[in-house]
Amino acid sequence: MAATVLVAARLLRGVGAGGPRPRFGPSAHRQFSSGGAYPNIPLSSPLPGVPKPVFATVDGQEKFETKVTRLDNGLQVASQNKFGQFCTVGILINSGSRYEAKYFSGIAHFLEKLAFSSTARFDNKDEILLTLEKHGGICDCQTSRDTTMYAVSADSKGLDTVVGLLAEVTLHPRLTDEEIEMTRMAVQFELEDLNMRPDPEPLLTEMIHEAAYRGNTVGLHRFCPSENIAKIDREVLHSYLRNYYTPDRMVLAGVGVEHEHLVECAEKYLLRAQPAWGSAGAVEVDRSVAQYTGGIVKLERDMSNVSLGPTPIPELTHIMVGLESCSFLEEDFIPFAVLNMMMGGGGSFSAGGPGKGMFSRLYLNVLNRHHWMYNATSYHHSYEDTGLLCIHASADPRQVRDMVEIITKEFILMGGAVDAVELERAKTQLMSMLMMNLESRPVIFEDVGRQVLATRSRKLPHELCTLIRNVKPEDVRRVATKMLRGKPAVAALGDLTNLPTYEHIQAALASRDGRLPRTYRLFR
Repeated sequence: MAATVLVAARLLRGVGAGGPRPRFGPSAHRQFSSGGAYPNIPLSSPLPGVPKPVFATVDGQEKFETKVTRLDNGLQVASQNKFGQFCTVGILINSGSRYEAKYFSGIAHFLEKLAFSSTARFDNKDEILLTLEKHGGICDCQTSRDTTMYAVSADSKGLDTVVGLLAEVTLHPRLTDEEIEMTRMAVQFELEDLNMRPDPEPLLTEMIHEAAYRGNTVGLHRFCPSENIAKIDREVLHSYLRNYYTPDRMVLAGVGVEHEHLVECAEKYLLRAQPAWGSAGAVEVDRSVAQYTGGIVKLERDMSNVSLGPTPIPELTHIMVGLESCSFLEEDFIPFAVLNMMMGGGGSFSAGGPGKGMFSRLYLNVLNRHHWMYNATSYHHSYEDTGLLCIHASADPRQVRDMVEIITKEFILMGGAVDAVELERAKTQLMSMLMMNLESRPVIFEDVGRQVLATRSRKLPHELCTLIRNVKPEDVRRVATKMLRGKPAVAALGDLTNLPTYEHIQAALASRDGRLPRTYRLFR
């Protein structure tokens, strides 16, 4: 102990094992930039003698401009400049489940699973992934009701390789018997998972579209029905690809690339490419316009054992009620988007916070007042020729009638007075979500591709924000009133013993207050 004290005393006096050491004081003081060397320079000013930084700059036009070039074969090439080492490039095709009226439902689902498999140039998926790995790349394929998208994110220096690979997987897939058989197994597994998962939202979305557009366009099955899994083979796939994978239905979109370089790559790999299914022109393209029908789709199911574990999810019945809105090409699309944001909602166990919509109508009027409701969420699906605004709600099976009445009342209130504060909050939240999402390069890519595919041009973010700011209370009331004149679409999943009839739901949405007609029963 005494030795330790002596050592400490020697160090404090500046004397160590190596002999005398300088004492602490001005002579040993380190000159920091905020110290005595520059005593009167504020942090907002540059230090004298330090080189000025050079930042990358662009003019206002180049910063926001989306460039579009149309090739001789009809394929469009679209790009958005964005600084960074990586780029996102992909091919978007005007194809999907809505075009399968003359085919077995599920072809688009099959093609999504078959994407990035063997091609004329690559023997298997591993070769494709190894090629991308050299440029730090990843790939993905997604299909929706109206669009199929093949996308790759990789180093910008590998653009030529990436576009060549995209051309291969899109136009020259081998579709071997082994790959198709593996896809059948993957599709079967996904269908089983869809029916077993605790979150029923994907299944309800399928059901509400089936009810709203009975047997046509976006009402066709997005997931392959189990009875069609064995029927889809190479010949069926080639027949579909011949009609819908044509250059005039495609957009090559890129973010973080030079437009001229992207056009050069497109001309090299996509301008004169002969697809694997032959060069014969499309003969059976479905140009049907969506026909909204309204109606109800019910699926009785025991939901009591959906979630296993020590704290299982309680048995719930799920209802989705929807009405036709409008196409994303119409002017009313923006007011409908604001209305959807104003309705908001979510799960009853949401933690809240920024962006959670705790001040939206479905939170304030429904979840905060009715403790027994587990979920109330608004959704807006929009396509080139139609749209669907719907509300998903969940509750105990014994409360289904009350839950449906609460939802129909909220629909009626959409056509009523709009508070200026809630409207401004909804518009601000919508603009915030738009701008935050567009911070992501893959999201910009999808936005560029989808807009150019639908309209051959792109509305820029600041243009959309201006349209959102210009929405007035009377715009929201007008679109809601127009929407309420239509027939409802209803999807119901679970124990449906207490579900009101479709006619009663329709009558409630046509009434002044949204109340269901009273029913009287002698025996309970």
